[in-house]
Formats: sequence, structure tokens, C-alpha cells
Amino acid sequence: MIRKLRAEDRTQLVSIIEKTDNFSDDEKKVAIELIDEAAADPDHEYYNVFVSENDNKIDGYHCTGKRALTDGVFDLFWIVVDDSTQNKGIGKQLLEHSELFVKENKGRWILAETSSKESYNATRKFYLRNNYSIVSQIEDFYAVKDSLIVFGKYLKT
Repeated sequence: MIRKLRAEDRTQLVSIIEKTDNFSDDEKKVAIELIDEAAADPDHEYYNVFVSENDNKIDGYHCTGKRALTDGVFDLFWIVVDDSTQNKGIGKQLLEHSELFVKENKGRWILAETSSKESYNATRKFYLRNNYSIVSQIEDFYAVKDSLIVFGKYLKT
């Protein structure tokens, strides 16, 4: 079941984020800040967090929101699956839910930014498998030899 974030979800979500070895300390901090912001304002225009829950246990979430100054472009800020439940289709379900959320809110584009680091190879393959394409790449963005790669998908209405 995928549902809207509730304030009491924070503890489980922080645990999932903290256990994600691929995230740097700064990335973890930002992910938690967005959860806190979304929990403080359930109608937040830019940060909408939805959790995947099975048997009262959260196994992942996505944070999706409208990009400022656009009339139909959304960012998929985070999609995170608990490492103990990866490779079971939860990420795909969360991605599809994010896309549905965008369509329901009159969006036409969904963008997801990621790193070019080797450790993000599985993430990049995930987007490509799900019909996203690389729409932009900025070399040495995060650091030297760590480029920003923007994946995008045009959602037909």
C-alpha cells in the first residue's frame, strides 16, 4: 500500500535513510530535512512524500513535487527503498505512483537527478529500465569526476 506521509512515519524513514550506504552524510541530512518539511505541511506544494507500507512496516518512500516557475514539470527528489526489501518491485511501484501523482496534478514532465559515480550505476539503470532518458548532464557538478545526470520522462496525458 502506498499512502501519504504521516508525522509518525519519521522514525522508520530516518532508519531507512541512515541504513542506505550509497548516501553521503549530506544526502541523508537533506533527505531527512525534506521529510520534516513535508510532515510539517501536508499540503506542501514542492515536497510530497508517499510511503510504501506492508504489514505496518514502511519499506520505502518517494518525495515528488512541482518544480517552481513551471506549469507542469515535477521533480522526483527521492525514491528510497529499505535495503532489506530491495529487488522486490517496491521501487518500481513507488516510481509508478510518483508518475501517477504527477499526472493527477496536471504534470507533463518528471525529472530525477542523480550522480555519475559508479555507486549510482544501479540507480541509473533503474531509470533507463523504466523508460526514462538522459535529458541533461553537467560534468564535474557535485565534485570533480562526479557529474549530475538528469533523467526525464514525458508523461502523456
